[in-house]
Amino acid sequence: MKQGLVIKSTGSWYTVEDEQGNTFECKIKGNFRIKGIKNTNPVTVGDRVTFTLQSVSADEKEAKIGLISAISERRNYIIRRSINLSKQAHIIAANIDQAVLIATIDYPVTTTTFIDRYLASAEAYRIPVMLVFNKTDRYDSAQLEKMEELISIYENIGYKCLTTSAGSGAGVEELKNALKDKTNVVNGHSGVGKSTLINLIQPGLNLKTMEISDLHKTGKHTTTFSQLFKLDFGGYIIDTPGIKAFGMLEMEPWEISHYFVEIFKISKNCQYNNCSHTHEPGCAVKAAVDNGEIAPSRFISYLGLLEGDEKYRPAF
Repeated sequence: MKQGLVIKSTGSWYTVEDEQGNTFECKIKGNFRIKGIKNTNPVTVGDRVTFTLQSVSADEKEAKIGLISAISERRNYIIRRSINLSKQAHIIAANIDQAVLIATIDYPVTTTTFIDRYLASAEAYRIPVMLVFNKTDRYDSAQLEKMEELISIYENIGYKCLTTSAGSGAGVEELKNALKDKTNVVNGHSGVGKSTLINLIQPGLNLKTMEISDLHKTGKHTTTFSQLFKLDFGGYIIDTPGIKAFGMLEMEPWEISHYFVEIFKISKNCQYNNCSHTHEPGCAVKAAVDNGEIAPSRFISYLGLLEGDEKYRPAF
């Protein structure tokens, strides 16, 4: 029996690194599932696992094929709804110190709906999030103003925000300092510059990058699987495939407001303990939206999760 860290997941095969830095290609033993989670991938990058080396041909000096038999208890994980199996979950990464969401004002557009769903999911699994607004060198004055408005919204409710330009290198050193000595998972739409930024942060990785479509201003997937990389300056970074949409798992209506930190805080002043913040009299949350204490875009994102996407358009 050996212990190791999953550093790469391609769906059916998992690359596991032991304490000595040796890597092994492993499969899962049988058809086991993590109790309580209906998921498409029972093992994910960041998992600590137990595995057994399998016998190989006599001319091989060392066995490099393993069979994963157990997963250590996870400290946390970040999850999204599977695209093909809506009632199942896809675990993006496990045992995370910090989630980093790369967002862009344009080329492509990252909506507040997407950002807020990501933040709510991370809050649900108690994972701190840092927002990084990339491609600042490409924005005109109106776009820069919009970016500053969003930074103000998210910093005011407690989220750390950075600005970067993968093209010019601006903000990269500050980003490195924020990642140091942590296990960081990086997410964002395809085309926001995740792989380019990671290449700047950790030279020598040479992750594949691709220009976005000029016609549709959308990115193409260059990362097709999750992979963990060690950072020379301390810590780890997990590169993940670009996410087109972030479908939340099913939640009880009363739970949703708990994951919008400013709504949850102000809801304690509502007239009713079970206030849904939609129609009740004496609702402190609706009053806070009216007086500018809660950003309208955040409230719209909350309502969209509460009552269904089709009823509320994205605010940005």
